[in-house]
Amino acid sequence: MYDTTDRRRRFAEAAREERPDLALLCLLVGAEADAELGEAGVDAAQIELDRLAGLLPFAPGGPQAWASATATLLGEECGFHGTPADYRRLDSSLLHEVLRRRRGLPILLSVVWLEVARRAGAPVYGVALPGHFVVGFGDPAGAHALVDPFDGGRPLTDEDAGLLVAGATGAPLSPALLAPAEPLEIVLRVLNNIRAWAAARPERTDVQLWAVELSLLLPSHPARLRYERGQLLVQRGDFRGGAAEMERYADIVAAMEPSSAETVRRQARAARALLN
Repeated sequence: MYDTTDRRRRFAEAAREERPDLALLCLLVGAEADAELGEAGVDAAQIELDRLAGLLPFAPGGPQAWASATATLLGEECGFHGTPADYRRLDSSLLHEVLRRRRGLPILLSVVWLEVARRAGAPVYGVALPGHFVVGFGDPAGAHALVDPFDGGRPLTDEDAGLLVAGATGAPLSPALLAPAEPLEIVLRVLNNIRAWAAARPERTDVQLWAVELSLLLPSHPARLRYERGQLLVQRGDFRGGAAEMERYADIVAAMEPSSAETVRRQARAARALLN
């Protein structure tokens, strides 16, 4: 088992690699949620991704052929897919559990597809559509194939992708939305999903807190996460730590949002007053 300090150090170091290891980062997220997931468990998950990759045919052809071969393996033969009920489960956001259950959220199922296909040599990339993560094969600006791992690898046309975007935002699909998602963008989105899951469950501020703290270890993250962390610390009874974090956030936004900064400083003073 990892202790918290070692786990956080490994996560921060992995996030700053020149080519971040998406699977490792997602597995270290899982280790925050599952205290039993030690180094052996992380290695076993990586080995399973390698094993699945070995079942894909070598260089089957162009983007459509890669998409079809991966869908046959992962969607049909292995049964990776998702259902609406998976949105209610924390383990749907944990890579080691998704590999075990073969169920999960769209983004975690997409991580499985990305990591398996990448290991097999496929030209594969993630597509972070608003509200629904999918996978692309080929050249995003040229010949490509989109698939929906949540639906077992169902092929998607660009028009289908446009309907997903319109359903989530009411806006049309833009070429920028089909651009490949970087590993750290994917990890931050995974953590955002975990934060949202926990925020809907007031008894799980512990999960929300570690998801925020991991997000803050990423090289690029929203500054407002510091404010969220401060609020969570106060809710959990760490008034001094929460106040200090809110003050740090106020210092960051003071130049651009002086009134917001003053509001946060008042909240920090109120938290410190609870120490008396």
